Amino acid sequence: MAVEMVEVSVRPAEPLRPAGMLQQNRVFLDFFWDLAKPEQEVRLKAVENLIQYLKTENKTDELEYAFKRLVDGLAHTRETARPGFSLALGQVLSAFEDVSLQSVLDRIKEKHNLQAVKKKLARNAMFGNLFGVLALHQSGRLVKEPQVVLGCVQLLQSLSQHKQHLKDLPSKTMTDILTEIPEQVFEEVLLGALQADLSSAFRTPEQLQLLLVALQRFPQALQPKKLKKLLGSSTIINADNIPKLVEVLKMAARSVKKELVLPSVALDLLKLSLKEDSFQLFWSKAITEGMFKEPSGPTHYLSFRLLGSALPLLSLSQLKEVLSGEVMMHYGEHVVSAQKPDRFKLAPEMDAYVSDFLQGCRDSDKQLAVMVSFSSLTNNGYPVVPSVWRVVQHLEPAALRSYVDWLKGTFLQPQTDQLLDFSTRKQKDKRESKEQNESSIFRLRKWIVARLASIVDNHQVKKQEDLIMGVARFVFFHAFFSTKKAATSEITEASGKLSVPLDDKTRGVLVNSFFGLLMSLHHMPLIDDSAAVNQKRSLGVTADGTMWIYQLVQYAQLLLSRPKHVQSVQPFSAKQKQAWDGMLESVANLKKKTKKGATAESGAFQQLFLLVGMHLFKAPDELLDIVKDLQSCMDKAQEKKAKKKKQKQAAEQQEEEPEWVEVMVDILLSLLSQQSRHIRQVCRTVFSSICPHVTAAALTAILDVLDPDKEDEEDSAVVVTDDGDKTQKKKLKDDDNDEQDEDMEDDESDDDADEEEAMEEGEEEEDEEMEEGEVDQNFRLELMKVLQQQNALATEEDASSDEDLDDDAMMKLDKSLSALFSEQKKKIQAKKDEKTKLQKERGLVRDFKIKVLDLVEVFVARQAGSPLILGLVEPLLNIIDRGMSSGSDQQEQDFLRRAADIFRNHLCRSKVYCRTAGDRQGELHDLLDKLMSKAQKLSDSSVCLYYFSASLYVVKVLRGALPAETKEEPTTDGAAAVNDLTFMGNVDVDRVSSLFREALISFMSRRKSPLTSQMFTDLFTRFPVLCVNLLDAAVQHITSGVREHQQGQACVLVLRAMQTRDVRQLLGGAEWTQLCEKVSEQLGLSLGQVGQAESKVAKEKLVKTLELCQFVVKHVRQQKLSVDLEPLKKVLQSLTSSITFKKTGQLEDTYWAVMKHFGVMKPKVDKTKPDKDGEQELTPKKKKGFLPETKKRKKRNKPVLEPAGDKSAPASRPGEQKGQAKKKQDRKAKQKRPADGAAASQSNPAKKSKTQPDSKAGKKKKKKPKQKKGGEQI
Repeated sequence: MAVEMVEVSVRPAEPLRPAGMLQQNRVFLDFFWDLAKPEQEVRLKAVENLIQYLKTENKTDELEYAFKRLVDGLAHTRETARPGFSLALGQVLSAFEDVSLQSVLDRIKEKHNLQAVKKKLARNAMFGNLFGVLALHQSGRLVKEPQVVLGCVQLLQSLSQHKQHLKDLPSKTMTDILTEIPEQVFEEVLLGALQADLSSAFRTPEQLQLLLVALQRFPQALQPKKLKKLLGSSTIINADNIPKLVEVLKMAARSVKKELVLPSVALDLLKLSLKEDSFQLFWSKAITEGMFKEPSGPTHYLSFRLLGSALPLLSLSQLKEVLSGEVMMHYGEHVVSAQKPDRFKLAPEMDAYVSDFLQGCRDSDKQLAVMVSFSSLTNNGYPVVPSVWRVVQHLEPAALRSYVDWLKGTFLQPQTDQLLDFSTRKQKDKRESKEQNESSIFRLRKWIVARLASIVDNHQVKKQEDLIMGVARFVFFHAFFSTKKAATSEITEASGKLSVPLDDKTRGVLVNSFFGLLMSLHHMPLIDDSAAVNQKRSLGVTADGTMWIYQLVQYAQLLLSRPKHVQSVQPFSAKQKQAWDGMLESVANLKKKTKKGATAESGAFQQLFLLVGMHLFKAPDELLDIVKDLQSCMDKAQEKKAKKKKQKQAAEQQEEEPEWVEVMVDILLSLLSQQSRHIRQVCRTVFSSICPHVTAAALTAILDVLDPDKEDEEDSAVVVTDDGDKTQKKKLKDDDNDEQDEDMEDDESDDDADEEEAMEEGEEEEDEEMEEGEVDQNFRLELMKVLQQQNALATEEDASSDEDLDDDAMMKLDKSLSALFSEQKKKIQAKKDEKTKLQKERGLVRDFKIKVLDLVEVFVARQAGSPLILGLVEPLLNIIDRGMSSGSDQQEQDFLRRAADIFRNHLCRSKVYCRTAGDRQGELHDLLDKLMSKAQKLSDSSVCLYYFSASLYVVKVLRGALPAETKEEPTTDGAAAVNDLTFMGNVDVDRVSSLFREALISFMSRRKSPLTSQMFTDLFTRFPVLCVNLLDAAVQHITSGVREHQQGQACVLVLRAMQTRDVRQLLGGAEWTQLCEKVSEQLGLSLGQVGQAESKVAKEKLVKTLELCQFVVKHVRQQKLSVDLEPLKKVLQSLTSSITFKKTGQLEDTYWAVMKHFGVMKPKVDKTKPDKDGEQELTPKKKKGFLPETKKRKKRNKPVLEPAGDKSAPASRPGEQKGQAKKKQDRKAKQKRPADGAAASQSNPAKKSKTQPDSKAGKKKKKKPKQKKGGEQI
């Protein structure tokens, strides 16, 4: 028996071997699953793992199986899976070279035979063959087996018939195969097989492409004699073949209509034409004449793409010929017409072609030819390429210099006959020769100026300093000067003659462009960055350190000193010339002082002087006084620095004169009103350098500009003046009426006009609204007069007066009415224009104020520790307060957001603040009182937040620096740390505490208060001393708050205060214990008042109260303080009777967390779960027993099944199979219960009593009345 037992124990272990094999094969099979997945990374990983596995295992059966699966997967229904199997098959063939390619090809043909496959799977079989050939090609072994190459080509030839599915993929694959096989294999094997395809090359683009590739790869095999046998001509591109080539190119263009690419056959034809020396024939006949016969579409786009692709292949003469021909003209027309929305735009592709050409070509002549040709393609004088064309950054320095010279020469002498100019149909219809010529010259010059400026502005362009200076001088000269006679070599700009004189519009473009150039030069880095790698990056200066603007000022001085050769467009007057000379003198003095020691201040002043001097050419009258004031300010500033000892005497003598800084600030404000970003930045830089010298009066001048109250006064004055003017005009018209009536009518007319302006926005409803709405009384009276004079007004006796008027009278009446209505329309339009003008003025004023905020921001950043900074608090708050209630347009919002950011982030939160305010204690306390009283009266909480932040800032200034900040070594003594906490500097603690206490009481006692608990939380955190003084008021309002919300916020404040470590250190032992007692008493009273807590506010208050309870109880227990918590415990225990707690939630969790500290744990509710589950289980059982039985009764309602009713009970006893079948039937019957099931259930009551329990029968009895009702209704 022992032997038998051993045998029995060994036998079951034998089947484990196949299980191990299965597990191993599972890993192998997963590779094929991964090859079919859509993720490319997964497929590539699967290919790699499969090859590694096959090499490692080296099993023949697995390799055979792998080939079978891979060949089958080539025709996978999932498109993303086919490339995966094809790649895997190619890699496996490359790894296992002993496997014959012919066998794999035979397997592919057999598996994916198009003749044997079903029609539904024919498409997949086509792709299987195609990807099989691709796999053989990717293996890299086709060259070694020529017969396989032949088989692949023949298979691809058979597949090329199915273009509706495969398109041109077979032909492309044949082309790829041709590019890799040697010439011997082509001659011996493929030439005969491809004979038909090569001889029919002009039928399809694919066949022509095949021939072109064969010519490139095997020129010896396809000699001209061979070509003549195949095609009938020894060359492909000749006059006879041009029509055929055009048709093939058109087919190729339509085939790539969706892909938006250049067909490779077109580019190969172009290369072949260059090789056969027939490019001119091909381009002129096939492209220019052949492709553009059809309307705009794919054929045009193919020609444009071929033009861009041909740029690197052509010689210089060919480039000039192609870029000045009809193709370029058509391209320009396309660019102009494609500017409309929803039109296809080929310009980005052409930009890419030109950019690639310029990057790859190092020949300056070719680069220049391309740039000049594209710039000469103009539409009525305006080039089609943008003025900021970025391809210029790839030009070589020599080509760039030549291109700039060409631009300058074209500007001086625009030769329209040398331009490739075109016009659209609409432009041709409207053309007038003389005006059109002048307009086209203006458009060309406007583009050239913008082009020159963009070259300087683009930092990616490789340019030298002399080129930049040459462009700036050229623009400046022609903007402000003109040539009298040939000048010397110093003024090269005057040597060029203008073929067409410059008009005012062109000079305006030049002026604006020049000051834009100044802005670019102001930010321009050094041309040679390598010299300043480890140094601070310098901007706006040349390599020798001279400012660009200074060189331009020197050039302007040179022009002014040569009146015989050049003349200014607007010559300077004597005063203006004096101001210019004074500016030069001031700059010279500053430069002398800079040599001794360069400072940022001197550089900023030089920039300001130079910039203002340049603007003298643009607006001399406006800036004349500014230049004089600037010079006097600079002189006074230098004098005061040189004579520091005599400052007091000078101040006594010059009390009546304003300080130089005040005048300087006025000058900066005046300059900021100019619409120039350059001036704005220079003003900002200059103001940052004079910030240390700014006085209170200078700062007040800045704040007065921003004061909204003064702005309202100015606006109201403007409105009053305008109204007065209107009133005077109307009084002159209506002299016959009384003055009082006139005034009343004027008021009414103003109101009516405003109403009409609003109504005019509704398109064509003006007439109807005029009839329905109120009409201007003056207009009504005038209309009545006209009608009365012509006897056209209806009376009571005669309802219609039209019959009494003859034709002359009617004509006269029409003229009078027409004049009256036209005058009224002019009045309405005048009011509308005036309103628009006022809106523009307000926009300019708001923009000016935004610029002035730059000065405020600079002052706050540079002089945060100055006592003058305190004078910014109230003005900025006033701006924010008024801005919150002002208009909602974008400018207003930007201004408000900027002011709020300066106040909150730069002023209040600055780490640097005024620490020398000891002599202004009273003033600062009064300011604090004013801020707190204002904060409580506000209605907007967001504005109140800024006022409260300002109050905290004032308290911080009054406190000054903490002792710990002034000491070098930190103290470790505890008493010293407490002293640091109690330190409040110059703060009157009692007065400040009373102010904040009043605010806290106001917050707790008012139903609608702008104050928030977060404000007081910040106060408690930053100033613990004030927090200790306010704690008693906060504790008191735990129960005395006006509403439950305030009571909850009082709990939050007390909790935050007690959690603060500094507060605990300040209170000490006895005071802290006393505080805990008070808080526990207040908490007990508060919890005793809790009702049902159904509202959201009541629940939030209760949660906050419990959170405070948790901290107090926990702290008392941990510190073992002598605080009686029993009353609080009793109140907490009684809460369960008044509040129904849920299983979980913030309220419930917080409550039980508090009770846990008293030793009371949350009761477990596990016992209630089985009861509910039991009830839930019983309910579906009743439904399961009830519903199937009703179905059974309906099914067995037939006479044949009635005798089986008595046996139904015993029939249900047999085995599980019948029971399971019965359950399935019950489920189906439950899903398909009919509407008349109730009526059917009444047919067999006897069976019901046998098959159902009592409980179910009871449930049935409850539902019977409903069934009877249904039956009665039937």
